[in-house]
Amino acid sequence: MPTDQQELVRRLKLAGLVAGVAAVAIVGWGVFSRAKAVGDMKIWADQRSVPVVRTMAPMVSAAAENLELPGQLQAYNEAAIYARVPGYLKSWAEDIGAKVKAGQVLAVIDAPELDQELAQSKANLATVQANLKLAQITASRFQDLAGDDAVSKQDADEKAGDLAAKTAAVEAAKANVQRLQALEGFKRIAAPFDGVVTERNANIGALVNAGAGANSASALFKVSDVHLLRVYVQVPQSYSAQVRKGIKASLTLPQYPGRAFPATVESDAGAVSGQSGTLLVELEVQNLDGALKPGDFAQVNFALPPATGVVRVPASALIFRSAGLEIAIVTPDGRAHLHKASVARDLGAQVELNGGVGPGDRVIDTPPDSLEDGDLVRVAPSAGDGHAQG
Repeated sequence: MPTDQQELVRRLKLAGLVAGVAAVAIVGWGVFSRAKAVGDMKIWADQRSVPVVRTMAPMVSAAAENLELPGQLQAYNEAAIYARVPGYLKSWAEDIGAKVKAGQVLAVIDAPELDQELAQSKANLATVQANLKLAQITASRFQDLAGDDAVSKQDADEKAGDLAAKTAAVEAAKANVQRLQALEGFKRIAAPFDGVVTERNANIGALVNAGAGANSASALFKVSDVHLLRVYVQVPQSYSAQVRKGIKASLTLPQYPGRAFPATVESDAGAVSGQSGTLLVELEVQNLDGALKPGDFAQVNFALPPATGVVRVPASALIFRSAGLEIAIVTPDGRAHLHKASVARDLGAQVELNGGVGPGDRVIDTPPDSLEDGDLVRVAPSAGDGHAQG
């Protein structure tokens, strides 16, 4: 019996030990499970506190860019021809649209007053020349008599002075005759260069005044040199650095659908207009077949070279804050780094930046409003690094 009792006691102790171990295991598991849950919760909270962002790589365009702007054509040379002498229009020889050569007569003016003035000046010249001849003879005689002391030296000097005065009078009369003869030549209105008559306001019998002053009539003719035309375009300031001398362009006009006329940039105004913010640019276009006309409006298409040092990103990547415009990139250690941004051109959904970021940077698209420099970020695995669309 004692043996059985001892066996029972031993079994009870063993059962108690097993129960104690089980209790300790249960308590330990509970503590472990709670600690693990707390750790998982902390990891989950930490993950939720790091913003998830999408990144893209800025694009550097290597292709030429097309810029289309309105322009107006003007003749390479254009001259409004006025009368140089007053009178009546005797005849005109060429009408609008006529092709003329330099020096070709366009009209003739009848100027009777000028004719009479020229005749009077010639008669005056003959008179002073006769007086000069007499003064020469008299001065020569008085010089000879003065050598023989037949007349005083004073008288001889007076005759020499009279000869000098008569000589000057002849020169003045000759100059007046030459002036009036030159004006006589202006009775014939001539073309100043090869071109086309684009305007005629001359009518036979009409009274014409001299010059182009406020009180004079309109120009009798207008002649334009159209073998080469100038094209003037107002280029926005943002493109002014790319539109420079030698850049090629093409013109399209509504009256010639499907046809393009090549042109070349020759010069610019050298200053941006304060009113329009544009740069006046001059191009030249050949017009050997005469298809283009001064005054035409055209669409000018420039093939611009890509801008250097400029990258293109979505407009949604920009951060607008009180400190100015910024853009965020992801550094290799997974943190956000904010750069100052300068917009070269606003293209709507995209913008071109003057530096700040390069094609190898990972730019954050649509960054959170709370993002600060140095914040940890997590790149969305599904986004990858894309490219801004050109």
